[in-house]
Amino acid sequence: MILIQYPDPDFRIETRNGLPHIFDALRKKWLVLQDEEWIRQNFIQYLLKKMNYPKTLIALEKEIKVGELRKRFDILVYDSRLRPWMLIECKAGQITLNENVLSQALRYNIALPARYLVITNGNETMGWKKENDQLITIDRLPEFFTDH
Repeated sequence: MILIQYPDPDFRIETRNGLPHIFDALRKKWLVLQDEEWIRQNFIQYLLKKMNYPKTLIALEKEIKVGELRKRFDILVYDSRLRPWMLIECKAGQITLNENVLSQALRYNIALPARYLVITNGNETMGWKKENDQLITIDRLPEFFTDH
């Protein structure tokens, strides 16, 4: 398990058409504030403010092709050479992190082969490093280095 100490939230939130919306500072747009979006936005702030990952190397909810299916990953961090480095799958807080969630991240990892895989529901976070075709459990997120 990876311990995540989220920064104090400083989000812009407002009600639009009767629904709460949150401003996504990376994508520069308002999004419906669903449970999973809350987790994603908090995790992004952790990556930026606590881990000092460069915001220019973080992609959010982009479409990928997994076999014949079109899917959307949650968060992808690129390395300094713009190669997938860390794939992060976010789930709502009430979703249990289990083998199904890891399997989803692994399927996405086929299309986007990243060195690190992370799954989180905001309460729990688990991560792995791919090494020699094996997944090795990590107990903290790696520091971001500009030379990978």
